[in-house]
Amino acid sequence: MKKLIKNNVSWVGKVDWELQQFHGNEFSTNHGSTYNSYLIQEEKTVLIDTVWMPYAKEFVENLAQVIDLSEIDYIVANHGEVDHSGALPELMERIPDVPIYCSENAVKSLKGQYHQDWNFQVVKTGDKLDVGNGKELIFVEMRMLHWPDSMASYLTGDNILFSNDAFGQHYATEKLFNNLVDQCDLYKEAMKYYANILTPFSAILRKKLDEIIAFNLTIDLIATSHGVIWNDNPIQIVEKYVQWAGDYQENQITIIYDTMWNGTKNLAEKIAEGIGLTDPDVVVKVFNLSKSDENDLITEVFKSKTVLIGSPTIGGSILHSIAGFVHLMKELKFKNKKAAAFGCYGWSGESTKVLNEWLEGAGFEIINEGLRNQWNPDDAQQVSAIDFGKEIAKA
Repeated sequence: MKKLIKNNVSWVGKVDWELQQFHGNEFSTNHGSTYNSYLIQEEKTVLIDTVWMPYAKEFVENLAQVIDLSEIDYIVANHGEVDHSGALPELMERIPDVPIYCSENAVKSLKGQYHQDWNFQVVKTGDKLDVGNGKELIFVEMRMLHWPDSMASYLTGDNILFSNDAFGQHYATEKLFNNLVDQCDLYKEAMKYYANILTPFSAILRKKLDEIIAFNLTIDLIATSHGVIWNDNPIQIVEKYVQWAGDYQENQITIIYDTMWNGTKNLAEKIAEGIGLTDPDVVVKVFNLSKSDENDLITEVFKSKTVLIGSPTIGGSILHSIAGFVHLMKELKFKNKKAAAFGCYGWSGESTKVLNEWLEGAGFEIINEGLRNQWNPDDAQQVSAIDFGKEIAKA
């Protein structure tokens, strides 16, 4: 399990090839994930983070084959969430007095989850820990990225930033480094990770990135807690985060709908046709929510300048699948994006009104009243849907 990453620093984590869902069932992990733990063996031996609880026993047993556990001088807990700290109870049974360096909020998190009063040593931004051979760990609080307890640790001499959740991806690989994996898969998962987890904290992230840049640190490696270690031009992912944190959008319009008897589906396709006729340069994507991965769709929303949401009317409102997805968008606090609603109905036709209210409440700028279509669209109504798409493109 021990893989050298630089000088006396090694990866001692776990690759989870089978992981399909994360945060309960909130986040799809179609490429699996890794739980990255790191071992620094200078004059002092430091363990940075552990792994998720289901792999706790395996982790501790493997770690004991790498090093006498009694030789561990310090543990750094950059974040208290269980995918990083889950092996601590198993490990601390073996070395109960080893100090755990973490933020003040991490003490609350770890005590609240494991009900143990371990030897916590609270650190804040700028605090240092001497690890010997002229090297130090410098701590940087990363509050709300993405929990209040999050922090990063920087190893001088080797110039490694242990960034925890920041700059990570749910991406299972044995290759360890960013230059050894498929770049399309890597950036797709990196953007998906940002869009679904860090988007609500973009304003905070912008300030934190400025703070990190102001430290003027030389960064040779960014050692994340999930996915690859950034070794080849590691600043490339920092630059991407700066871009993504700036209310990001591309020249894309995304249409997301659910349907009962395909009437709303027909509207979606005709609206897309109208957009394309008016603006051939814009990227138009159409998704049936019930046949798509919600987290992948959130990534498409993240990339879009305009989002169209469609639902037929049911029970005087909208389909619960669409309701859940709009709620998810609201949680993520997207900025600087426009939206419009559409849908078919048979009798009362409230869906577009409901969608407009919900989308406005989710922070989107509403373009118009939306497109309501009674029954399945006939030829004339399909032309109206095309015209609606043209109106959206112009907006």
